[in-house]
Amino acid sequence: MNELSTAELYLQDFHQRQPGVTSAAFGQLPALSASARYASTYALLARLVPDVDTPQSVLDLGCGDGHLLALLVAREQPQLQLIGLDMSASELAVARAILPPSVRLLHGRGQALELPSASVDYLVSHMALMLMDDIEQVVREMRRVLRSDGRFAAIVGRTFLLGEVNDVFMRVFKPIVSTELPPLRFGDRRTGSEAGWRELLDGSFADVEFDDIDVPWTPTPGELWTALLDTYDIDRLDDGARQRLRTAFLDAVAPLQGGDGKVATGWGLRLVRARAA
Repeated sequence: MNELSTAELYLQDFHQRQPGVTSAAFGQLPALSASARYASTYALLARLVPDVDTPQSVLDLGCGDGHLLALLVAREQPQLQLIGLDMSASELAVARAILPPSVRLLHGRGQALELPSASVDYLVSHMALMLMDDIEQVVREMRRVLRSDGRFAAIVGRTFLLGEVNDVFMRVFKPIVSTELPPLRFGDRRTGSEAGWRELLDGSFADVEFDDIDVPWTPTPGELWTALLDTYDIDRLDDGARQRLRTAFLDAVAPLQGGDGKVATGWGLRLVRARAA
């Protein structure tokens, strides 16, 4: 791989310490669009790959521990060629342990895909593209490896937490992050909006579509805090700042608990789809 940026070095370290953290967070929670319900956001992406008997190739860009690829393997489509790429050797090691040898796993970056041009029918990505440096080069590589009329589909972030819990969290998080968290930019801001994605995909992709995807969850405040520990910014806080944030957040979110002691929240995501022009 080419020399990694500071953000990429952090992401590599994080996933070295916590491989599988993304699939643990999203692999078992249902996902809701305006018109459908899915077993998970991974299942949503898997469903977009046609279940047919004809040959087709699928690239999972930022495949992590192989959770999405495993869903596609389970179909037992004999002519489905599966490829996963990730820059984390630890995530790929987990993927290799659960996937059959027929799945090709590559250690690399989205900015330089070691694949032939026009060799992929479907390119999917789960919670990875919004973290990638030089997203314009990533998009160029995506288009290069996709065949003409090949399809692209990605789950990316839309908002952080759902509902009033998000406002409460941001109210206590921002004062701490402004003084306690060293600046570190992940990815390109354009990946956080529909307008930004249209700009990035313009000229190389057509039929760009978006769907808001909610991943609802009703944890206890303690369960929610445990999940937040696996997010990048909270992971980057030192122990003292993390403890101050925990205390402030649990105090602030307590009034939102229902009679069962739980809070209504979840994750706000976006599905981006397009066709290689």
